[in-house]
Amino acid sequence: MRIGDPNEHPPHPHSELHARFHAPLMSFFLRRVRIRAEAEDLTQEVLLRALRAEGFQRADHADAFIFKIAINLLRDRQRQEFRRGNPGFIPLEEAEASGTAGALVEDLSPERVLLSRDSLSEVLRALDELGELTRNIFILFRLENMKQKDIAALYGIGQSTVEKHVMKATLHLAVRYDGKMGDR
Repeated sequence: MRIGDPNEHPPHPHSELHARFHAPLMSFFLRRVRIRAEAEDLTQEVLLRALRAEGFQRADHADAFIFKIAINLLRDRQRQEFRRGNPGFIPLEEAEASGTAGALVEDLSPERVLLSRDSLSEVLRALDELGELTRNIFILFRLENMKQKDIAALYGIGQSTVEKHVMKATLHLAVRYDGKMGDR
């Protein structure tokens, strides 16, 4: 078919959705489930749910919508596993054998968990002072460990633009918290 052929069919919405979100979703799920087949299943489920959602075609922020579905899907999965009696814990014997048992207990004291949550909340509030795109890119890169090229593909922007958003957010946080976070 030539360009402009009146018989040419528009691309299927699923193929556009798959092309844009498959790699970022796989990266997102692989960091959490560590089993490629399961990550693939979760990715397909997110894309299917997005296609079925009434407001998706009109969603102003498709990426936020997609990742909200992904997060909810992970929560549902965790609840199901907990009900089945498989809460995803490392058996104590396995942790002791690998030498991680002490680290699991000592490193996650209630005080440390609360301080970390408070610090993260402060940082997220500071990031709210930036534009939504800069905030989202920084979170995907720094907290979700997504590759810059995947973020660029997700938003349809150049990798150098992603780098600029990350630098802008990093500078904003550095100026805002110049030594303050370490004073706790």
